[in-house]
Amino acid sequence: MKPRGVALVTGTSTGIGKVLCEHLLDSGHEVVAMARRKTEIEHPRLHSVSVDLTDRAATAQAAAEVTRRFAITTFVHNAGIIRPALLGEVKLEDLDALTELHLGSAITIAQAVLPTMRALGFGRIVLLSSRGALGLATRSVYSATKAGMIGMARTWALELAPAGITVNVVAPGPIRGTEMFHAVVPAESEREHKLAEAIPVKRLGTPEDVARAVDFFVDPGNGFITGQVLYVCGGASIGSVTI
Repeated sequence: MKPRGVALVTGTSTGIGKVLCEHLLDSGHEVVAMARRKTEIEHPRLHSVSVDLTDRAATAQAAAEVTRRFAITTFVHNAGIIRPALLGEVKLEDLDALTELHLGSAITIAQAVLPTMRALGFGRIVLLSSRGALGLATRSVYSATKAGMIGMARTWALELAPAGITVNVVAPGPIRGTEMFHAVVPAESEREHKLAEAIPVKRLGTPEDVARAVDFFVDPGNGFITGQVLYVCGGASIGSVTI
């Protein structure tokens, strides 16, 4: 298998992030897995870095260390948290935390990997937003920061296109088998089954569905696609879903 370069992935402990790492390894990448907890994957081409991405200084230090050791050519920002609350109960400290995680850490890491990508004339950046960016009850801070990722990615796409660096967004809908989803919707519950029925394709998504979309954007052959948002949501982005 021809080597694909080094991919840095955030939020890799379980769920979507873990499957993203598996797909990238299968496609020939060396993978740096950056998360609070070490990923469960054991592989000679996988390197775990433990860091709290809501901690700005720790993120900057980890990003500097990773880019000192590795020439990153692919950056996938998957780390995320929800912290749901109706407007009357929204806490501004949650807004601060989600802004730092979804937006601030993405900027810090992108700035760290950018010099190598520019020098090589090649790079792939994928940000994981959410169908929730379109609006969803109890998601004030989550929707706001996930929508911010879309605007940020489109801006980066314009700035970096001349350097051979593409920037795209994958926006998942309800994805079962992830800690974040089941913290809100219990597995195999009546609520989960009703949610699946409300989705046009009549099922919930899987981490593999999301990973296949990311595979498309990071492929070296897809250099003519940038600034795009791909909703992996079973049609939920064109309908109405209540979680």
